[in-house]
Amino acid sequence: MTDRTKRKTQAMHIAMIGTRGVPAAYGGFETAVEEVGRRLVDRGHRVTVYCRNADTSIETHLGMDLVHLPAVKKRSLETLSHTGLSVLHAMKERPDAAILFNAGNAPFIGWLKAARIPVAVHMDGLEWKRAKWAGLGAKYYKRAERVAARSGLALIADAQGIADYLKAEYGRESHLIAYGAPILDPGSDRLGELDLAPGQYHLVVARMEPENHVEVIVEGYAGSGSELPLVVVGTAPYGDEYMVNVRQAAGDSDARFLGGVWDQDLLNQLYANCRSYLHGHSVGGTNPSLLRAMGCGAPVTAFDVDFNTEVTGGHARFFASAEDVSFAIKQDDLDLMRTGARGIAGRMHVERMYRWDAVADEYENLVRVVSGTDGLP
Repeated sequence: MTDRTKRKTQAMHIAMIGTRGVPAAYGGFETAVEEVGRRLVDRGHRVTVYCRNADTSIETHLGMDLVHLPAVKKRSLETLSHTGLSVLHAMKERPDAAILFNAGNAPFIGWLKAARIPVAVHMDGLEWKRAKWAGLGAKYYKRAERVAARSGLALIADAQGIADYLKAEYGRESHLIAYGAPILDPGSDRLGELDLAPGQYHLVVARMEPENHVEVIVEGYAGSGSELPLVVVGTAPYGDEYMVNVRQAAGDSDARFLGGVWDQDLLNQLYANCRSYLHGHSVGGTNPSLLRAMGCGAPVTAFDVDFNTEVTGGHARFFASAEDVSFAIKQDDLDLMRTGARGIAGRMHVERMYRWDAVADEYENLVRVVSGTDGLP
């Protein structure tokens, strides 16, 4: 009997709890759930994903069973209220194992333990550092992180920097499982819908939040004197105060604010055809938007933080200020050959190091370990 056949005879029911669910948009958790979940289904497992997406009419997606549950539409309660209902549902369904995403959901670890549902916790990346949780929110997320780290459950870190932090802060080893990079060649036939041409724009894709440094990027672009537009994709999910600052930073430059682009084919074409992709994320470990850009061959200029240097493997420019952004854009506009070579090298790097099939292997092995089925004949 082959290893593949053995896996199919040992099918498990695996629950994915704590995310917005699937189909995925840009979120890292949602992307991981979609890419890993579909592969686990292909291997014969049953995967249940708990969702709080708007479209409740979709009952399955890529073979995964979707359970739609409500949430309190308030920033401080949305995730917790939905996760609480999801855990109660899972306690009735009794899956063989569960992945609980986001250490902020730590209050429900005890419920899952009481129900004897084997659990691994995806710790995400230092959520308490995000500006939107300043004050009491930051204190809550730091405390929740501590509860999760000390729960005795298996912990998942999506970047070496997160694994190192958990070891130093809590003395806990973790399972290092990064995200994967889709390797895409989406073409350019739809750019005309946005009045864009291949190689003739710079790109930012991010939620409009301070730790993503969109304001710094826009300010740097405005100061670069580039003749190419800067295309800014993303929404301000919890208010537009920061977005006002971003627009002011643009001045009279050709910065084009598209808002959310939910059409994934069009978004892939934006990544694949930009002169450069400017990535300002500074919190959260391995970022799927960065991997996606590199998988499309986009030349990357990233905020200088250890998570981004780890993912790019050095195949990027880095910035820490608006002046750095201006310099990077000027260089990329001047030296097209070197800019293009950076994109090719980055794509080769993530194709080698960040493969979704390998990521799914790690998740499958982990749920077998936590559920005690890894030693079955």
